[in-house]
Amino acid sequence: MFRSINLRLWNSLKAKSEGAKAQFSHRVDGPKSKAEHSLRRKLWTRTGLAIICTAILALTIIGRLYVDYAQARQNLFDIQAFRLLLDTANHLSAERGPANVMMAAEAPADSPASKRLAEFRARSDAALDGAAAHLTMSYGLHDHPVPKHLFDRVREKLWQARMEVDRAVSIPRENRRVEDMQRAIEDMFVVVDDFQAAIAWKANALVNSDTGLAAPVLTGQMLSDLREYGGRIASQIIAPVALGEKLELKNLVDAGRTRGRILELWRLVGGQDALYHGDYRLLDGRRDVERLFLGKGLAIIDALIGEGRLSGSYSMTAEQLTISFVATLQPLERFRSAFLDLAVENVVAARDRALKILVAVAAVTALILAVLIGFVLSVQAIIFRPLLRAGEEVIGLAEDRPMALKRDPHHASEMLHLFDAIDILQGKLQERASLMGQLKLQAETDGLTNVLNRRALDQVGERRVDRQTQAGDACILILIDLDHFKSVNDTHGHLAGDDVLKEAARLMHSLVRPTDIVARFGGEEFAILISDDGLAGAVALARRIRLALQLHEIVISDGTRLHVTASFGVARGRCGQDEWRCLIDAADAALYRAKLDGRNRVRFAREAPTRPALESASTPQDTKDENYPCAASF
Repeated sequence: MFRSINLRLWNSLKAKSEGAKAQFSHRVDGPKSKAEHSLRRKLWTRTGLAIICTAILALTIIGRLYVDYAQARQNLFDIQAFRLLLDTANHLSAERGPANVMMAAEAPADSPASKRLAEFRARSDAALDGAAAHLTMSYGLHDHPVPKHLFDRVREKLWQARMEVDRAVSIPRENRRVEDMQRAIEDMFVVVDDFQAAIAWKANALVNSDTGLAAPVLTGQMLSDLREYGGRIASQIIAPVALGEKLELKNLVDAGRTRGRILELWRLVGGQDALYHGDYRLLDGRRDVERLFLGKGLAIIDALIGEGRLSGSYSMTAEQLTISFVATLQPLERFRSAFLDLAVENVVAARDRALKILVAVAAVTALILAVLIGFVLSVQAIIFRPLLRAGEEVIGLAEDRPMALKRDPHHASEMLHLFDAIDILQGKLQERASLMGQLKLQAETDGLTNVLNRRALDQVGERRVDRQTQAGDACILILIDLDHFKSVNDTHGHLAGDDVLKEAARLMHSLVRPTDIVARFGGEEFAILISDDGLAGAVALARRIRLALQLHEIVISDGTRLHVTASFGVARGRCGQDEWRCLIDAADAALYRAKLDGRNRVRFAREAPTRPALESASTPQDTKDENYPCAASF
């Protein structure tokens, strides 16, 4: 009944629209003028140029600067990780000092020297574990982990060296030989030499990653070697000094070779401070190294070597040698730390500088975008403002509001052409206004489910019956509420709820007659308005829909399969301005009773809303609906 009215209105409007379209096309469609081509060309040329410039700037400058910033962050992480290895090497070297003291003297297990050795060993173990562990990295960084077998080899050699030291310490002082101490000292040398392989592996990986790290990495490695050889030269003569024996040829050769390495390393390191513009920390540290270590420290070694060449009588004990010489090594450690601190500061400065440039270029890019927006606004003033005014006039015509058309003789020919078209549209819309008003009331649908919305349904129900439908003015309303629909949204999301609503509307629409109206009443509630064929038939239809909905499997977008149920309220009455509200109230009361009775069932109003009950012959005898088990619950 209602669909037929829509169809007649649409056919009438379509016939009139064809004539309007033909006349409109006759005046509007035609060869495009040169001005139109010129206007469009200017718009696209300027906009395209601005977009291309912005894209090139963003992809080249900003992209490259971001790469520089990311590389600076990576370099900072790498130099800090490399420094951790150098610090570990320093701890392994420093462990020889208290070990030499223990082997040179008769020290009980609870003596300060023994406790000091245990403390140095614990520091070496902690440093070695920290160097071998995986470092925590920020987003966008990567590590160059040293192979595990290199650390395992160092741990094995360290354990063997400590066993030799402990074995030498366990020998009574009067029975201790130079060979016992020398073997333990040589094993400690092997530990550091093996750890140098891990440092060399890390240095090679960092330089291959960024050649800009070559100077700080290689110089830091040389400073670490300088500290190692500085301590090694004393360890190479400490055994004869401790036991009061004459230096053998091997001690003299090893000490001489080590001295040569120290001087060569220092000569190589001496030219590196030019890379850092003569920083005062490096200059002061260099003077301290030359004065204390190269001057005083090597002088002590030279004096003892001279004494050991002649006899086994030395001017200081092994403990005194250790204390005096270790003090001269401290400038080396400070110089190395200052160099690494400066290297880190330079990398941090490079990172901050890259970030500042990146932000500055991003700001310039934003400025260019602002210029682009200004360009678009200028185009709007030239082109789109007249179009917007024309659009307002078209909207006024669509809303049946008379408007005075504003024309500017300075407008482009395209705009004058457009206003001429609006004149034609205004005349035709006046003829279609009444038909459009009727069609608008009948054709409003719910955007999600593609069925009538509540407003359109109310307009249909409240419409006074015309002569052609006077015999069929009685109607039946079925209200349907999807059970536990909120749990669908809460469990599967609102998009899944939308899928359930659309599928439920499609299923209902497939089960009713073409003359029946399906509408979305609100939220998860639907309504079906049918012509009066008896309440029993309407209840039977509601039960068919209820069962079909319960058994129907709904597949949502993520592949989950759902089953839903619904509660139904059925009422019989009349359409019309006054009766429609009563009919809705009756159907809603029946629906409320269905939900109170446990949901997933059909209930109906026995009495018509505005007059005594309709004929009992058409009324079902059973007010209860059978229950079917749900396939799934929500």
